[in-house]
Amino acid sequence: MNDRTGLDRFFNSLQGEGSMVEIAAVYGSPRRQGNTATLLKHAVAGARDAGANVTEIVLRDLKMSPCMEIYGCKADGRCVIDDDFRNVEALLMRIDGLMLASPIFFYAVSAHTKILMDRCNSRWVNKYWIEKQPFGQQDYPRKGLFISVGSTKGKKLFDGALMSVRYFLDALDMELWQSLIYGQIESEGQILQHPSFLKEAYESGAALAAVLAGR
Repeated sequence: MNDRTGLDRFFNSLQGEGSMVEIAAVYGSPRRQGNTATLLKHAVAGARDAGANVTEIVLRDLKMSPCMEIYGCKADGRCVIDDDFRNVEALLMRIDGLMLASPIFFYAVSAHTKILMDRCNSRWVNKYWIEKQPFGQQDYPRKGLFISVGSTKGKKLFDGALMSVRYFLDALDMELWQSLIYGQIESEGQILQHPSFLKEAYESGAALAAVLAGR
């Protein structure tokens, strides 16, 4: 999806819903050929080979405002800002599983990824303000896979991102099923020097599809 025509085809594909497992794969890196993107592509291949229908979303291609904290979502749990998030939100509400990939920036997810997370405040409002669900007292039939790469070897490099992802997924009624996190990788294409990581991503994508199919 490198142009607006591609985005329109993507949004049109969201109208139908099949009987197979539905997974969204979200590319959160500002680099199209970055290390997290490469890992996610392998996870997507694994999920598709396992029989899942995977819709790929490249966040840098979307016109998506940050959350403006106007709380228009308090009316019906839907974000009132009219941009590409409306279509993404519809997809997130219907899928069985999510694969999210983001590099680490200052011990957090990328700006593109954080915008998506913050816009999903509408789902948090719907869940905890409108539906008044008790926090932390539910089973999560929907599941998420998080893939991340960071350039340093800090012991807590991924801690902040993992906490954000867990609470983001909770707002979507999902659990963090698995995380693939790899440190000391920065240069574009460097992940290709680690075929075992690529294999792990492929296998995780296939396993996620299998788990969701067997719910």
